[in-house]
Amino acid sequence: MADKVLMKGNEAIAEAAIIAGCRHYFGYPITPQTEVAAYMAKRMPKIGGCFLQAESEIAAINMVYGVASTGHRVMTSSSSPGISLKGEGLSYLAGADLPALVVNVQRGGPGLGGIQPSQSDYFQATKGAAHGDFHMLVLAPSSVQEMADLTVKGFELADKYRMTSMILADGTMGQMMEPVSLDYKIAPPPEKPWATTGTKLEREHNIVNSLFLVPEKLEEENFKRYEKYKYIEDNETMYEEYMMDDAEICLVAFGIAARVAKNAISEARKAGIKAGLIRPITLWPFPKAVIKAASQKVKAIISVELSMGQMIEDVCLASEGRVPVTLCNRAGGMIPSPKQVLQAIIDANNGGVK
Repeated sequence: MADKVLMKGNEAIAEAAIIAGCRHYFGYPITPQTEVAAYMAKRMPKIGGCFLQAESEIAAINMVYGVASTGHRVMTSSSSPGISLKGEGLSYLAGADLPALVVNVQRGGPGLGGIQPSQSDYFQATKGAAHGDFHMLVLAPSSVQEMADLTVKGFELADKYRMTSMILADGTMGQMMEPVSLDYKIAPPPEKPWATTGTKLEREHNIVNSLFLVPEKLEEENFKRYEKYKYIEDNETMYEEYMMDDAEICLVAFGIAARVAKNAISEARKAGIKAGLIRPITLWPFPKAVIKAASQKVKAIISVELSMGQMIEDVCLASEGRVPVTLCNRAGGMIPSPKQVLQAIIDANNGGVK
C-alpha cells in the first residue's frame, strides 16, 4: 500500500499537477486558492518549471493559451471572481481546441462576496463560462484525495480531447487537510501534431487560432466540436452511487455537500428511511442517465447545494418530472448541516409535509 502524506487540498492539486507533468503555472493570488500558487512558487523552480505570478487573472489565462499552443501541460488556478476575469481566455482556448487545466476553488458571491466556501459557480462552469458555444470538462472532488486524483485525470482528459478541464472545488476542499496517496503511474502525453513547436522546414506551419471569418467554416468547427462533446457525454461521465440499491429518497450532491449528505443518509437509515446518494464527479458531462434511472424507482429527489439552487435545474431535467425534486441548501459561504439535510429527507419521505 502506498504511503500517504497529510496535505491541504490546494497543495494536493499542485503536487498532483507536477506529478502529471505540468511544468508551467500562471496565476494570481485570491482566497481560498492562494496555496496553489504559493506551492507552485516553491516547487517549480526546483524542478526546472516555470512559475509566474501574472499581473492579473486576464494575463494569466492568456499565458496559459500561449503555452497550451506549444503542446505542453499547463495550469492556472483562481477563485470565483478571478475565474470570471479569465472568461474571455477560456473561450479562446475552446475556440482554438487547446488542452489546459483550470482550477476554481469557489468562494461565496456574487461580486466579491466573501471568502467562505460555495458552490455557486456551477452555472458558470457548466453552462456559461464565457461567450460562444463550448463546454469544458468539469470535475468535482469531494475529498483531498480526489483533489489530487482528478487533477491527474483532468490533464489526461484535456490532452485526450483537446479541451479545457476544470477542477471545480468548494473552498472547504481547498482548505481541509487529509491523508493523500500520490502514487500515480503517469502515461506519456499523446502526440500533438497540431502544436506550434517550430517546423525546422520539415512540415507545414501549424496555426493556432480561434478566429474564423467565414461563417460556414465557423459553423463547421462548432458542429465538429459538438460531435466530440456528444462522445464525451457517452464515454466520460463519472459519478458515485451510495446506498442507492434500495433507496426510496435520492439525494444528489457534490463536493463537501456530498459528505454532509452521507452523514444524513446514515441517520435516515437508522430511522428507517431508505435514502441514498448520487454524487456527480463530472458536473459536465452531467450524469443524466443515472439520475433518470433513479427517478423511475424513488419517490423523491433532493438536491443538496452550497448555492441558491443551480445543479437542481440539471437534476430536474434528468428526472423528467417523474418525481418531486426539492432543494436543501445554504448560501453565501454557509454549509448545510447533517441535521438540516436529515430534516429534508424526512420531509420528502412524508410527501413534502413538514
